[in-house]
Amino acid sequence: MFKQKRIGIMGTGKMAGVMAGTVKKMKNVKCHGVASRSEDRAQEFANEFGVKVAYTSYEEMMLDSKIDLIYIATPHSEHYANMKLCIENGKNVLCEKAFTANAKQAEEILALAKEKSVFVAEAMWVRYMPMLTTIKGILNSGIIGEPTMLTANLGYPISDKKRLTEPALAGGALLDLGVYPLNFAAMMFGKDIDKIDSSCVITDTGVDASESITITYKDGRVAVLNCTMNGLSDRRGVIYGPKGYIAIENINNFASVTVYDVNYKAVKSVKTPKQITGYEYEVYSCMEAIEKGEKECWEMPHNEILRIMKQMDELRAQWGVVFPFEKEDLNKEKIELLTGEVEDTMPEDTDIQA
Repeated sequence: MFKQKRIGIMGTGKMAGVMAGTVKKMKNVKCHGVASRSEDRAQEFANEFGVKVAYTSYEEMMLDSKIDLIYIATPHSEHYANMKLCIENGKNVLCEKAFTANAKQAEEILALAKEKSVFVAEAMWVRYMPMLTTIKGILNSGIIGEPTMLTANLGYPISDKKRLTEPALAGGALLDLGVYPLNFAAMMFGKDIDKIDSSCVITDTGVDASESITITYKDGRVAVLNCTMNGLSDRRGVIYGPKGYIAIENINNFASVTVYDVNYKAVKSVKTPKQITGYEYEVYSCMEAIEKGEKECWEMPHNEILRIMKQMDELRAQWGVVFPFEKEDLNKEKIELLTGEVEDTMPEDTDIQA
């Protein structure tokens, strides 16, 4: 077990509250401080969860040398800037999923973290759960034979939330919900992908509301994934084989795993061990890695973070979903490219007058 560590929380929304409540019950970890764009909200949060320090700004949090890890729980659109601020100030980071709004941002963050020698991880919490080892052990045991297909879905009626519908906040079902089925497929079937097909329903604001994704692997296996912010789903993940199938209840926080034989009879069932909330596992993993001087978690390594981000970029490209800040970046790149081309074609003695 690692020595006593202190965590700081950036953001004061629902997930930040869950993390603060979780850390309060953990061993060798304390929630030292919280920062928000609103000083009053930071103080309210600190009072509610018994957090020692309420910073007046994100920048003030950077000055506190007592923090071992900053947990970022802000909207997707802010992850890039928030992580960049932390890394440039030498602060270790655990950032909520989706890691960034797109793969380009993720690449820049990971490159900066490497340059500054700072620890960075993505809070894809199911990756860190002990239950994942149990599920993969059952799958690899051959109890259902060689798996041929899986299905996974996640849906909640949350289309009334601004962070889901607002393009400027990198809204849409994919980054918030679809990232879970994508990770489930990756954890069960790996990364040897042949192609990804999909269909999508777009909101009036221009983000994705519901989607169906089919991943075909080079060995012939298939993953069919669905997510929506318009309704409640059963959140199940099912892996199929010639000898039966494995049903996982709640891919968003594994509740149980049950194996069925060819007669649809349950032959094995395992429930998730008692946990605080499930958030504790990612925190423990980060703190142990930091204690060892490592810069990433083995459960969710940097190359896997980037691979999933690229998958989501590919899907949004198929649907034509582009965030406003991405359009701005693209326009800047075009201007820089055109400017560079003009400069490159000018004679060396060209004199430009104002």
